[in-house]
Amino acid sequence: MNPVKRYTAAGGIVVDEDHVLVLQRPSRDEVRLPKGHIEPGETVQEAAVRETAEESGYRDLSVRADLGSQVVTFHHQGQYVIRRERYFLMSLLCQSREPSASGESQFESEWLTWEEALGALTFEAEQEWVRRARRLVVMTGAINDGP
Repeated sequence: MNPVKRYTAAGGIVVDEDHVLVLQRPSRDEVRLPKGHIEPGETVQEAAVRETAEESGYRDLSVRADLGSQVVTFHHQGQYVIRRERYFLMSLLCQSREPSASGESQFESEWLTWEEALGALTFEAEQEWVRRARRLVVMTGAINDGP
């Protein structure tokens, strides 16, 4: 029997007007959303902001809403992985789409429209996060009501 690995990851859907921040990962030919592991002593929201900032280079982020959670399962390096994902809707506090710092070298940040992001993201689970964020923005104007 293969070992089972369980963990929680947290990330952000960063929206600026009608564009969504995605991360190109050329070494794996993937387009992803920023997310990562929660460090000891960190809240899920703190982890989401930290991971989004580290991976993308955007440090001036405002959390707008909790998008909930979903469970994703997959096989990786001989292990069956059960990952609980938590995402937060975020916006930029600054007026520029230029990152304030360097992101992780494995990623290249790119701004895509909602439709482009849905078409480009490699994994269905991440497409679902973008759909959730878009529904919330359309229904509530969550990004347009200031920091």
